[in-house]
Amino acid sequence: MKRSISIAGHRTSVSVEDPFWDGLTEIAESRKRSVAAVIADIDRERPEQVNLSSAIRIFVLQHYRKIAAPDG
Repeated sequence: MKRSISIAGHRTSVSVEDPFWDGLTEIAESRKRSVAAVIADIDRERPEQVNLSSAIRIFVLQHYRKIAAPDG
């Protein structure tokens, strides 16, 4: 599903499946931040060759993998 967001003053769209978007929303809520603010952080930190949609999926996956780890 495509979603339109505003990052650093410009509009863009990302294609992220509902389970990843839901996870991103949960992460943002747990950090008391907006989804747009979390995406802006992801955008700033992602490698140049990784598109934003993929970077969001990787971020969500890494977050939940860390929680699921035995020492997480």
